Amino acid sequence: MNYQSTTIKSKWTKTKWLLNSTKIKKYIPKTLPFTYDNLKIMLSEYSTVYFKPTSGSGGFHIIRITKIGGSYQTQHNSLKKRFSTIEGLYEYLKKRMNGRNYILQKGIKLATVKGRPFDIRVMVQKTDQGVWKSTGIFVKIGRPNTVATNYNQGGDIGFLPQTLSQAGFSKIQINKVDEELKKLGESVGSVFNKHNTGFQELGLDVALDKSGDIWILEVNTRPQFYPLKQMKDKSMYYRILSYAKQYGRKK
Repeated sequence: MNYQSTTIKSKWTKTKWLLNSTKIKKYIPKTLPFTYDNLKIMLSEYSTVYFKPTSGSGGFHIIRITKIGGSYQTQHNSLKKRFSTIEGLYEYLKKRMNGRNYILQKGIKLATVKGRPFDIRVMVQKTDQGVWKSTGIFVKIGRPNTVATNYNQGGDIGFLPQTLSQAGFSKIQINKVDEELKKLGESVGSVFNKHNTGFQELGLDVALDKSGDIWILEVNTRPQFYPLKQMKDKSMYYRILSYAKQYGRKK
């Protein structure tokens, strides 16, 4: 897509920026670069850990690692494998790297709607005055038993109030989450401004856990919002698009 907005591919670089912000770091699940020692640390602290490429999008190449008794189970898409030792697990993950760098991230137990896990996309864009504004929040609902919720992996798109309501959140909780997400999006924009120039848009991928706590899974610098075009109510799609046109983005 040919329009002016700075792109940062490395998830680890972006995570470090957010961890440097006292306001934002409480929203970041523990994340470390993939090494043998860090794998041992993460699996001693958490029962579920995600193995993610530091660049790349669409949820491809993500592996979920789960501790089961004294062994470790990996899941990539729907393929599951079992390892009796951390050494065996490490060798398997190392082979999966294919020359890419990976990070390890604490697994968040996503809130579910009708048994399907969901996460949230917060679109943040700059106004023509250069001020960050959260312009749209929508929900990506995964298929049951999959590792990623991405639309291009068979997930569905929903709106926040309806999805949270179906997931059992009260009206007061829904308004609180909505307000917090909007503020968080704009705060993340301000953090990114300190590290680089030329950002016009960001897409936060946010997890809501079972307790209603918010976690930033990653920040995309080339966020997609085309799935909103498939919705019956297209107003959010056109609102995001109207901001996008100001910096030359057409879709």
